[in-house]
Amino acid sequence: MSLFPASSPAPGSKNIAANALRSAGLIDRDAQMRDVADHPGGRKGKLRSGRTTRLVDMSKDGPTGTRMRPIRLSAGAHAGPSDPLAIRGAARPTVAGRIRRNALSGTTPGSLSSIPVRVVKPKAVDAWREFVQKRWNPETRYLNLDSMIEDETVKKYNLTPPGHGGSARDAAVIFKLASQLKPEVQTLSLANNSLTGSLLMQLSRYLPNIVNLSLHNNRIRDKKEITMIVPRKDKMIHLRELILTGNPIREQAYKMGVGATYRADMARRFTSLEVLDQEAITQISFDAPQPSTSNLPVEKPNATTFPFDMSPSFVTGVDSTLVSNFLVRFFNAFDSQRDALSNAYDPSATFSFSANTSIPARARLVGFHSSRDMPNQRKLDWKTWLETGSRNLSRISGDPQKTLGNLHIGGDQIVKVLANLPTTRHDISGPPEKFCLDSFPVPHGQSMGLLLIVHGQFTETGTGGIRSFDRTFMLVPAAEGSRAKTNGWDIVILSDQWTIRSYSSHEAWKAGPLLVQAVSVQPPNASAPVGNQPFSILSYPPDQQAVLASFPEAQRNLVVQVSAQTRLNAKFAVDCLAGNGWDLGRAIANFNEVKGSLSRDAFL
Repeated sequence: MSLFPASSPAPGSKNIAANALRSAGLIDRDAQMRDVADHPGGRKGKLRSGRTTRLVDMSKDGPTGTRMRPIRLSAGAHAGPSDPLAIRGAARPTVAGRIRRNALSGTTPGSLSSIPVRVVKPKAVDAWREFVQKRWNPETRYLNLDSMIEDETVKKYNLTPPGHGGSARDAAVIFKLASQLKPEVQTLSLANNSLTGSLLMQLSRYLPNIVNLSLHNNRIRDKKEITMIVPRKDKMIHLRELILTGNPIREQAYKMGVGATYRADMARRFTSLEVLDQEAITQISFDAPQPSTSNLPVEKPNATTFPFDMSPSFVTGVDSTLVSNFLVRFFNAFDSQRDALSNAYDPSATFSFSANTSIPARARLVGFHSSRDMPNQRKLDWKTWLETGSRNLSRISGDPQKTLGNLHIGGDQIVKVLANLPTTRHDISGPPEKFCLDSFPVPHGQSMGLLLIVHGQFTETGTGGIRSFDRTFMLVPAAEGSRAKTNGWDIVILSDQWTIRSYSSHEAWKAGPLLVQAVSVQPPNASAPVGNQPFSILSYPPDQQAVLASFPEAQRNLVVQVSAQTRLNAKFAVDCLAGNGWDLGRAIANFNEVKGSLSRDAFL
């Protein structure tokens, strides 16, 4: 039978408990124990020792002579009722940083076994690492991150996966942990996660070498989100297979009947892709030349011409009269009555045009676009050509809508497009050297067709300026009773591709030797240069030789003659000739008038 009443502690128990608590660092060394019945003076009252508990006191040496680590409190360190770090009976820290303790509140007097043990909750990164490790198969190098929200590890640690409340930062943490796996991840599945492109922006950064990727059943909606995943074409260059089934970007494309456009766009964005949505992608490949391993010195070329001469127009396998009649009738109608051309096109014929707005180097050096002899060149404008549907693939950046929309099918649709283009005049019956054509048979299905390529020039009647063009026709005989045959066309157009360029003269296809560099020319009545060596293009410095190599042969020879007689360098010789209409006599006379005012830089 106990000698003490149940309501009072045994003698000495208070000292024993106090010493135990001081040793544990739960109360100050000079603090006194109080009974449960003691009143601390309210929640903000002080201890009976007269000292307010301070954080600095908690880091002082305890009675055992050991120093405790200082306690750090973060802004979110307030313990709640369910916080495993909370000490039972301890008040939350006040604004001033003080901690009020009543360690024995609610405990049996003299007992320490009821004091809770400190439980540490794993960090989110460690929890995600456990999840990634569980889903990783190193033997197949396959990381399966399907349906993350349903995973037991995710539920255990109350994680928030991306696509279900998690942010792009959470996704980046997962991808970074995946990048640390060994061996390197080769196949990754992110199916059934409700992911968008913005959540996958760090995928190519941390896993650039994945070969197979499944994004099945997510929420990727358009090309912009694909661009978020792969911002540049040099990202994820090893990706061989991609699955996008169940995503709006794919399902909407097939629903609208543009599945081929969707596949082409994906193949263009992922350049190494071979399989898309479990269907092979057609690949066009070439044998790339391998670098030479030979240490033998390579001789510099010394040829002045190509092995073969430029030949005149070439027509074979068909009566040339048939080709001539077609071209004369076609271009006459094109210049004066374009709507009549609807009969010349097959019902399934295709037509496209491309405006190449860059000025060729040959034309720029000669100055065709700003020549005094061709004043109308300055009036030319590309605006109408570009706005009417130019299919210049380098300008439209492979946009499938423009690529397909600017390809016109059928005679009636083609004529509508032609009616909106600037009016033209082709001098098809004029000087023959202004046009060049090649025509030869090519296979077409089970029969033969005729490929006809025309190079030439036309005048844009609205401005009077001249443009060069290239036009390629695919022709077949017109069937008896067909619309073309009924309207007098013996051959019908299956394909018409037209390229419009800045004027660059017809010297490019002039029959004769194809010069690599100018042949030595000894101008008449010219004194021989020093050393009795004939003056040629080789007499110029290398940089001037490179410039002159792009000139037409006739103009190049004039430049050489001016330099041989005046010792002007190539630039000043060209300026002298251009300013005098490329007339050699006038250029030399003009030089003699102004040579006294020229600086030394004008001469070789």
